[in-house]
Amino acid sequence: MKNVIVVGGGASGLMTAYTAASKGHRVVLIEKNEKLGKKIYITGKGRCNLTNDCDPAEFLENVVHGGKFLMGAAYAFPAESTMKFFEERGLPLKVERGNRVFPVSDKASDVTKTLEKACKNAGVTIKLSEEVQKIDILNSTMRGIITNKSSYSCDAAVLATGGLSYPSTGSTGDGYKFAAQTGHKIIPPAPSLVGIETGQPISSAQGITLKNVCLSARHEKKTIFSKQGELLFTHYGVSGPLVLSLSANINRLVIEKIELILDFKPALEREKLQARLLRDLTERKNEQIKSVMRGLLPAGLVLPVLKQAAIDPIKKANSVQKAERERLVSVLKAFPLRPKRLRGFSEAVITAGGVDLTQINPKTMESKLVKNLYFCGELLDADAYTGGFNLQIAFSSGYLAGNSI
Repeated sequence: MKNVIVVGGGASGLMTAYTAASKGHRVVLIEKNEKLGKKIYITGKGRCNLTNDCDPAEFLENVVHGGKFLMGAAYAFPAESTMKFFEERGLPLKVERGNRVFPVSDKASDVTKTLEKACKNAGVTIKLSEEVQKIDILNSTMRGIITNKSSYSCDAAVLATGGLSYPSTGSTGDGYKFAAQTGHKIIPPAPSLVGIETGQPISSAQGITLKNVCLSARHEKKTIFSKQGELLFTHYGVSGPLVLSLSANINRLVIEKIELILDFKPALEREKLQARLLRDLTERKNEQIKSVMRGLLPAGLVLPVLKQAAIDPIKKANSVQKAERERLVSVLKAFPLRPKRLRGFSEAVITAGGVDLTQINPKTMESKLVKNLYFCGELLDADAYTGGFNLQIAFSSGYLAGNSI
């Protein structure tokens, strides 16, 4: 039996504490907030998309950074284990579109309550409103934790403090500071799964959601992202599922070097789109082109697209030249969006970057630099797309850390 301190009462910390305590260790969980799982409460718009019902191989395909490192954790505690954990403890689950898993109650608070109850039943001592100030290490070995209220000696400690996203929930980067103090390299944190500000936001398109469009990104003349899905125009630029996924792929690059290209009609080849446009212009030959374009685009996007194609919006359909039609088709198939910056951590679903994975044992989550010091969850330099994958990283890495002590 060992004395174990877990710092952070979020998804990964709670899973670590439960797992370690269920092995017979004496576990103290320290949380600086007044309640546990504060970030869990806002995930999935308050419903908590707690995992994705897929096998480990598919899970790893959705990890953007750290997939190879997480392989051991993914197989040790896959989504199936996560779902079993909650259902065996009285929380019924349901699977929705894209294999997203939610509690049947649609209440994120039920996820936190289940984790908290599991910890208490396993004998975990929970300390709320207590902030860690220092980690005590001697000869590269964990000795204890010092907080604003007390000091604790321990045989092992786990840092599960989260990243920087949604700082109002307590994710203020404390873990990076502790990790750096213990000699660990920190990959610069960056917001991920977040909206993108564009150079000239399209005010007339604000609030428009487009489904089944294709968004592509090019970096130094190479396509680094191209997917079909849903995109939302906002007051600052673009957001929506497609953009959030894209942000995970570009948050470590110089954004000024990235070209974003939007295909409004990916289902139509260029020739078919030309034929469709010609037909519309012929059938409505006496109308202004801005009216005809309503058959292809929402009203708020018609003028920006015509401007990009250098076509007068009040021009009659029967006077649109072949060269103008070709320009218009080119714009519909490749509308440029000029990225300026990613939105900040206050809006980011997850934090990319974190503790350098090369300094952590992937089979145990233990530091290679400090004996009996473990890391898990968002604090690690590992992140994934939306759909429950990031919470699964938290549960898998937390389980592996707790089980390895």
